Amino acid sequence: MLDPNASCLALERLFAQRPVADLNQLGRALHTRSRMSVFRRLSVLGYLSSYSHTGRYYTLRSVPDFNADGLWHYQGVGFSRDGTLKSAVCRLVEVSEAGRTQHELQVRLGVRVHNPLLELVESKRLGREPFDGEYVYVASKRARASAQVKRRRDMVATQAQSAVVAEPTIEVEVLLEVIHGVRLPEQNAENLVARLRARGIRASVAEVTAVLEHHGVKKTAPSRSRPSKR
Repeated sequence: MLDPNASCLALERLFAQRPVADLNQLGRALHTRSRMSVFRRLSVLGYLSSYSHTGRYYTLRSVPDFNADGLWHYQGVGFSRDGTLKSAVCRLVEVSEAGRTQHELQVRLGVRVHNPLLELVESKRLGREPFDGEYVYVASKRARASAQVKRRRDMVATQAQSAVVAEPTIEVEVLLEVIHGVRLPEQNAENLVARLRARGIRASVAEVTAVLEHHGVKKTAPSRSRPSKR
């Protein structure tokens, strides 16, 4: 086992070469097989264990360049400035303006979060509210939780108002009209709306545009060429 000064130099060299190391690599750098000795030397410099990969990777606290969520990934290994996965999940929920769903947390963290969420709710460090068929996880303090749920409702309402989705019947009719009018000089939303109305089918420009964009149908500009006399 290297002495304390030599150990610090060895660890600094190791992490300068590779930002993340496992226990075997650390032991070889310090010339020891003792786990306790490795962690004793790491503690002098300050270290983090990964929240992913069952915590078997380590880095110095000075190494990570954390993102806005307080997370750092290196070759698929995740670290949090909060230390553990449970602490990272708790903070991400608490700082969110609209709470977080399990899926939203998993996307950010890149790992499954079912068990940490269950433990946090059971220990009352977080709350959860049913919302559109799933749970939204919120802060434990009632006032903060209420504000998060309200913000979530406002966000969903705004998205619903801005999103235009055509009814299935209209979608089919638009696509049929596109196919039938493939040789016509103009295939834009306004033109399609007029042709549909001529057949007694009411559809808005927004609905037709949504169908065209969803199916990747290119809209053509008005033709400037004279129609054929044939």
